[in-house]
Amino acid sequence: MKYQVSLTVNGKGRTVKVDTRTILVDMLRDELRLTGAHVGCATGNCGACTVLLNGETVKSCCVLAADAEGQDVRTIESLSTGPHDLHPIQEAFIDNQGLQCGFCTPGMILSTLALLRENPDPTEAEIRHGIAGNLCRCTGYHFIVDSIEDAAARLHAGSEAS
Repeated sequence: MKYQVSLTVNGKGRTVKVDTRTILVDMLRDELRLTGAHVGCATGNCGACTVLLNGETVKSCCVLAADAEGQDVRTIESLSTGPHDLHPIQEAFIDNQGLQCGFCTPGMILSTLALLRENPDPTEAEIRHGIAGNLCRCTGYHFIVDSIEDAAARLHAGSEAS
């Protein structure tokens, strides 16, 4: 059975017909071709599919697309228009080697965005708690924490967490 979902994705109104069993990450990837949210575990454990739903981080593999009706979804694609227009968080991850394979990076960056909106000057412990729902198998987290500390400084110095 198909269900029509109307929602806002990255600031644009979208209407999509999906199977009632379709999860949000699949709708984003398959129907809207927004492939930044990755499917790692499909059980809500890894955080690779993290998106912002009404400003809050959610594991989009655990949300039915139909439940996003009327909601505001923001994906990693909303942060920049290309490689020469990166968000300060993205720049900080690059400059501090906070990514290796890149699989966890979109979810990690969106979790960072949410963290820094709520707490613009987090301690290392608060950073580690803020990204606890996002797993990385490559970096060992040291470079990710450095990246988030740098992103907080960059945002504090003039940009805003948008």
